[in-house]
Amino acid sequence: MSFKVSDYDFKLPKELIAYNPVQRGQSRLLVVEREKNRFYEKKFEDITNILPVESLIVRNITKVAKARIYGKRETGGRVEILILDPFSESGEFKCLLKSRKRLNENDKIFIDDKMIVTVVKKLDEGFLIKVPFKNRDDFFAKYGHIPLPPYIKRNENENDEKDYQTCYAERLGSCAAPTAGLHFNEKIIETIIKKGIRIVDLVLHISLGTFKPVKVKDIREHKMHSEYFEIDDDVVFKLNRAKNDGKKIVSIGTTSLRALETVYDGKIFFAKKGFTNLLIYPPYKIKSVDILLTNFHLPKSTLLMLVSSFAGRELILDAYRYAIDNGFRFFSYGDAMLII
Repeated sequence: MSFKVSDYDFKLPKELIAYNPVQRGQSRLLVVEREKNRFYEKKFEDITNILPVESLIVRNITKVAKARIYGKRETGGRVEILILDPFSESGEFKCLLKSRKRLNENDKIFIDDKMIVTVVKKLDEGFLIKVPFKNRDDFFAKYGHIPLPPYIKRNENENDEKDYQTCYAERLGSCAAPTAGLHFNEKIIETIIKKGIRIVDLVLHISLGTFKPVKVKDIREHKMHSEYFEIDDDVVFKLNRAKNDGKKIVSIGTTSLRALETVYDGKIFFAKKGFTNLLIYPPYKIKSVDILLTNFHLPKSTLLMLVSSFAGRELILDAYRYAIDNGFRFFSYGDAMLII
């Protein structure tokens, strides 16, 4: 078994990076059948006819915060702040900072005349900052910007606040979207429920653990950062009943899957609130779920390695080659893949 990060590389034409989404439900869907070692194309709205009746869908109801903040140093130099844990209510946040000159402990970042952020200390990855807000949600609403990924090379627009958010988002706390969920609209969800497919919710607040680039040559040397998640007792009860009854468990996205795999011991699921730094790559065997809905991920990313654990590296890379050859749209605003 190879642990080379280079084995998860592929060349993607720039024109296949989706800068804007299509109408929800109208994305293309590549269905990957693991047992038959094949894949075929559908429209996303066809998922209502593909998912097994009486299966159990698990989705991540995290809500993306306006986690990108712009400010200035005392000298006037521009600073960009990406807050990594916007779910924190303490006023202290972990963040990434972009500035021409290095920022140090006790440096001030002026958001405006009244809002002055202080750099508390340098961390192993990023910084800790202190924000003197009275209300966290008001702070993000007033000063924040939608944290579009860096490969979407355009300025945010008025549609992104809705487009970069699932239609079922509830719990503010992520600095990136659970992108597999972006394909759903209310009509598709209603159709799924009418077919007898059940839906349960968990929370995993997406942060650096999900999107940090892999910079090592051997995946075993990659440091996976922790992300906060919650899975409640009632959800665990339904998950365990589905397992016992032989019903299919469907994970909407890699973040839902990482949370589920964290709380599954091979026999039962257990409720938990805490952090996970679980890094999944072949030959790891995923046992918590039976079906995975996901997007097309970046080359050499931990997300590509995760889906390779679920379906096999060769099959996934073959599917990616098909997607590229046939003009599928990639990454956060792109098309979808259903692995069954």
